[in-house]
Amino acid sequence: MRAFTKITSLVVPLDRANVDTDAIIPKQFLKSIRRAGFGPYLFDEWRYLDHGEPDMDCTNRPLNTDFVLNKPEYLGAGILLARENFGCGSSREHAPWALEDFGFRAIIAPSFADIFYNNCFKNGLLPIVLPAELVDGLFKALSIGYKLTIDLEAQKIMTPEGSVMCFDVDETRKFRLLNGLDDIALSLQHADKITAYEAERAKRAPWLFSE
Repeated sequence: MRAFTKITSLVVPLDRANVDTDAIIPKQFLKSIRRAGFGPYLFDEWRYLDHGEPDMDCTNRPLNTDFVLNKPEYLGAGILLARENFGCGSSREHAPWALEDFGFRAIIAPSFADIFYNNCFKNGLLPIVLPAELVDGLFKALSIGYKLTIDLEAQKIMTPEGSVMCFDVDETRKFRLLNGLDDIALSLQHADKITAYEAERAKRAPWLFSE
């Protein structure tokens, strides 16, 4: 997975509370476990005026021009600003897959659903919890071209006005994001020990390894 260190990016305001995972990536897209290619279907029922299906070409689908992700001024944004309880609903890992594939690197909200929050860290997304009043202040400050800088090492958010907001993050999760380590990559850091163990085990119980 991609490492997260420090970014400066446009911010997209999604001014809705209790955004569930079925809204983030509808159930019909869960048939695939490729982990990639879900970006075009992110918020599918909100972004498009027709019904989306897996492997559908989204190039000429009718857009809901009122939905914030379809507004040209937010093209290329990497930070999503949301309201409380973001990512509630079912525990589908496809939700962070779709957000990351679309181009988001961080999500700022007053609160997240627990399973979604955990899945973000496992897939290269940084979910940041800020007090509701600070999130509300960011919504009010947002204008066209508004950018934030997020420094994971320092655990700080810098605004264009010069304000600095600090956020908490578990040290283990922080280490994994800074170094781009998902569950598999974390295990592979001990590849030498795993290989040595398997070699010793083959000597002690060769019948387990016979063809």
